[in-house]
Amino acid sequence: MPDTARTNPTVPNDLDSFWMPFTSSQSFKENPRLISKAQGVRYTTIDGHELLDGTGGLWCCNAGHNHPKITKAIQDQAATLDFVHNFNQGHPLAFEAASRVTALAPGFDHVFFTNSGSEAVDTALKIALAYHTARGDGDRRILVGREKAYHGINFGGLSVGGLGLNKGQFGTLYPSTAHMRHTWLPENTNSRGLPEHGAELADDLQRLCDLHGSQTIAAVIVEPISGAGGVFPPPVGYLKRLREICDAHGILMIFDEVITGFGRMGTPFAFEAFGVQPDLVTCAKGMTNATVPMGGVLATAAVRDAFRNGPAKMPDLFHGYTYSGHPLASAACIATLDAYRDDQIFENAAAMAGPWEDMLHSLTDIAAVMDVRNCGILGAVHLKQDGALGDAGRAAYAGLWDAGLIARPVGDALCLSPPLTISQDHVDEIGAKLRAQLAG
Repeated sequence: MPDTARTNPTVPNDLDSFWMPFTSSQSFKENPRLISKAQGVRYTTIDGHELLDGTGGLWCCNAGHNHPKITKAIQDQAATLDFVHNFNQGHPLAFEAASRVTALAPGFDHVFFTNSGSEAVDTALKIALAYHTARGDGDRRILVGREKAYHGINFGGLSVGGLGLNKGQFGTLYPSTAHMRHTWLPENTNSRGLPEHGAELADDLQRLCDLHGSQTIAAVIVEPISGAGGVFPPPVGYLKRLREICDAHGILMIFDEVITGFGRMGTPFAFEAFGVQPDLVTCAKGMTNATVPMGGVLATAAVRDAFRNGPAKMPDLFHGYTYSGHPLASAACIATLDAYRDDQIFENAAAMAGPWEDMLHSLTDIAAVMDVRNCGILGAVHLKQDGALGDAGRAAYAGLWDAGLIARPVGDALCLSPPLTISQDHVDEIGAKLRAQLAG
C-alpha cells in the first residue's frame, strides 16, 4: 500500500505491522475493510461506504457512536488529570464511578475495576478462589463453566470457556475446571425469547457436585445469555435452578454480563430481568460505551466482607491493574451512565425489544435460515451449513457489508447487537438488508 498515511491519516501505509486480533491476516489483506469515522448508529469506511452498525461496535456501543456528552467528558478529563494509579492512593472520579455503577445493580455494593471483560472474568475467578480461602475453605478450587460459553481470552476465562477453537493453540490451562452442557436444543428452534425446553440441563451442576464433591467447587460462571458463542438465551427456569444448586452447596454464582450489562435487556443488568441474584457480576463494554477501555467485577457485601479480616497493613486482595479506575475511563463511565439516564436509552431498548424480535422471526421463512434466536436487543440468524462450517456465515457477512450492514458471523450464525438507540426505521432497515442477502 502506498505511503499515504502522512497526507491522509485515514489510510494506513502498512497492513503488516499490526497483528490483528481474531483475524485471518491473509484474507484481510486481500480485501481490507477500514473504517474511518462513526456517528450515531452508522460507520463510514475510508472510501465513503456507509454501514449500519448491526453489532454495536462489538456488543458495546450501547449509546451509539460519538455521543457528545461522553466525548466532552473524556476531552475535559484528559486536560485535567490524565493519569494517576489507585494503589494506596486514588482520585475522586473512580469512587464516583463505582458508586454510580453499583447504584444500578441491586444487591451489589462494591466494584473492582479492570480494563476489559477478559480481565473482569479473570478477576472474578480469582476473587472466588480467594473468597473461599479467606473463609478457611481453601479446598474449593474447581471452577465450572459451560460448553459454547465465551468468557474472554485471558488464562482463566479460556479455562472456563467452552469454545474449543479458542483453546486449541495453548495447551493445558487452569487444570481444575469442569463444564456443563450447552442449552441449544433442536426442540427450541425459532424460539421467541427464552426457550421452553432445557431447564433440566442446570442439573449438570449437581452431577458435577456428586462427581467431584461439592466441597471442592468454588464457583460456576455463566453468561445470562450466551453471546459470542452464538446468542443462546437460557431456557425458562434454567438460571433459577443453577442458583438453587449453588445455594445448596455454598458455590459462588458468577454472571458474566460483559455483553448483557448496561441495558441490552432493557434493564441495567440481565440478572434483574431474569430475577436471579448472582454473587459476582462481570461487566465491561457498555460501561463506557466502548470509548475508553474499562471493565469491572460487582461484588455483594457478603463476598467483599470476607476480605476485611486480614492484617490491617496488608492489601485486602493481592490483585489489580495499573489502569484500574483510570481517570479517563472513570470520566467516560460517569458520562455514559448520564447519557443512558438522560436519553432514556434503557427504556428505548425495552420498547424496541418487541419490534426487534418480530423482525428477526420474520426471516424464518427463508430457506437458508435454520434457526432464529433473540432476547432483549440481541439476536442471531443461524444459517444452514453450506460447504465447510462457517462458509455460509462468512459469505453472508461479506454480502451484508457490501449492502451497508455489519453483522458478526459466529460459525454460520449472524449475530446482531445494534446500539440501544435504534428506532423502528433502523429495525426495518436491518430486516430488509438481511432478507435481501439471505433470500437472494
